[in-house]
Amino acid sequence: MTRCRTRSAAAAGAAAVALLAGTVAPLAQERATDQLVKFHQARVAADPDDPLAHNRLAAAYVQKARESGDLTYYGLAETAARRSLTLLPRGASAGSASTTLAVVHLARHEFQQALALARQALDLDPAELTPHAIAGDALIEMGEYDTAAQAYARLAGREGPRSGDARVAYLRFLQGDTAGAIATMRRVVDVVRAATPQGEPSAWARAQLGDLLLQAGDPPGAGTAFRDALAASPGYHRALSGMARVAAAEGRYRDAVEHYQKALAVIPLPEYAAALGDVLVRLGRDADARRQYALVEYIGRLSALNKVVYNRELALFYADHDLKLPEALALARAELSVRRDVYTQDVLAWALLKNGRAREALEPLSEALRLGTRDARLFFHAGMIHRAAGNDEAARDFLGRALALSPRFHVLQAPIAVKVLAELTGKGARP
Repeated sequence: MTRCRTRSAAAAGAAAVALLAGTVAPLAQERATDQLVKFHQARVAADPDDPLAHNRLAAAYVQKARESGDLTYYGLAETAARRSLTLLPRGASAGSASTTLAVVHLARHEFQQALALARQALDLDPAELTPHAIAGDALIEMGEYDTAAQAYARLAGREGPRSGDARVAYLRFLQGDTAGAIATMRRVVDVVRAATPQGEPSAWARAQLGDLLLQAGDPPGAGTAFRDALAASPGYHRALSGMARVAAAEGRYRDAVEHYQKALAVIPLPEYAAALGDVLVRLGRDADARRQYALVEYIGRLSALNKVVYNRELALFYADHDLKLPEALALARAELSVRRDVYTQDVLAWALLKNGRAREALEPLSEALRLGTRDARLFFHAGMIHRAAGNDEAARDFLGRALALSPRFHVLQAPIAVKVLAELTGKGARP
């Protein structure tokens, strides 16, 4: 699922958005949020010393960032929340402002700061539940899964399903229970659909379900979920990218190109540009692919200037495409210093392999696989690393698992897995 690589920072940097995104699809809910932003801006202008006005403006900016993917709104939210805290540093309002700041730091991959602010929010307002969700999210990214589960448990039966059950679904996926994750997420979709059939929250839940179904090797089911997400929120970029991944998994590469282009027109995420480039390579459009690959680096540079870190995404991109391999390794190590989840361990292992250090890659690979996550790309990386390390039996096992789970898990890497598995199978059959 998308969350696996990018969940806590699922939008590009502010400058990349401003320079590249163009016009965001005119969603009804976004228009409503725009009106809310303008209302609270007017309240702040009328009374600049009202902490509640700044607090509510900060919350409106966060919602706008969620809907549009434009992280400039997180910067605006930070300014408003800090002003609210300055004006009123104690009580429930201060707790809410601290929660908003925690969300901002989470989006910037500043997980320790997000966790500290979530805990500060709980100290200021122990009755507030949202900080438990944010703390759990930060702990997930830091690789502290048991503690994250404890934070999520505080939400059980006490808050909307998006904040509780959806997070539990992702944790179940990480722990290898994909079927349980899907069942949980279906319940979330049903509840959210009944409460708010249209808008970003409903689209988000349906896209999460689509991600899980795609991971489970069910492109048709995933396609239905992503189409439902688009019905709830036309132009929703996560659903558009999901439709692109479904099309690629079904061999409909031209459709995949169209969907990725639409997603990039909404928000230029580096993973969208990289995936579009890969599909273009598959279609033989190498020059067009190179332009998308250049865009990946451009987004990364602009995002870094705006405090949005894409170390892991860039490291994976470089390693996948055999580009700037020493830099890929350096980026992966830098990310691991703040983000010790299974996917960062996986990217470090992959970068080590591409730098000719297969034996050294086995340790982070073991960390990446420790939860039993059923992800075809994890299995592919494991197979290729074990092959390079001389562990042919393990390589055959992991490559076979990748292809059994999702025969077209990646437009360029799945054919490599087929080829290498055939070579290893033939090698093992020879007397």
